[in-house]
Amino acid sequence: MRIGKILIIGTAAVAAVGLAAAPAVAAPSDTTTVTFDIEAGTLDIDAPAAADLGGGAPGTDIVGQLGPVTVTDSRASADASWTATVVATNFTTGGGSPPELILATEIEYWSGPATATTGTGTFTPGQVDAAAAAPLDNVTPLTAFTHTGGTGNNTATWNPTLIVHAPLDSQAGTYTGTVTHSVA
Repeated sequence: MRIGKILIIGTAAVAAVGLAAAPAVAAPSDTTTVTFDIEAGTLDIDAPAAADLGGGAPGTDIVGQLGPVTVTDSRASADASWTATVVATNFTTGGGSPPELILATEIEYWSGPATATTGTGTFTPGQVDAAAAAPLDNVTPLTAFTHTGGTGNNTATWNPTLIVHAPLDSQAGTYTGTVTHSVA
């Protein structure tokens, strides 16, 4: 009987060795999980450093464009809405006495239509034409341009026009002030 036990053990060992030597099953495909980041940037506005509107006599309108103003929205947002606003200081020459001062409210601004846009959503000028021109202020911002809706990144450029209503009592001189565009 001992021989039978050995034979059974031997058969089991041979069966185990036979299983280990069987070829592996092929894997015809395999998957890899891939990740990457789309990074959020900033919301910026860029306006010309200086502009010369030309000249005119007291009691007339001096009209000129500032040059291109561009909003760049690289926030990669689900809601890419923004509003650009504009304010101005009073404009002075000489010592800034009353006849050497033009109030910001005596200067009208109109954005005009966009000269270029990228991205999705709706781009809307604050003042589409000269008939819609609005006075600037040094306290309350005026809407220059808006973007509503859309997703991801976008840009808008416009070339705003200023209309200076030079008071009849203005003194001759080069008047200087600041126009500030902001975006949020």
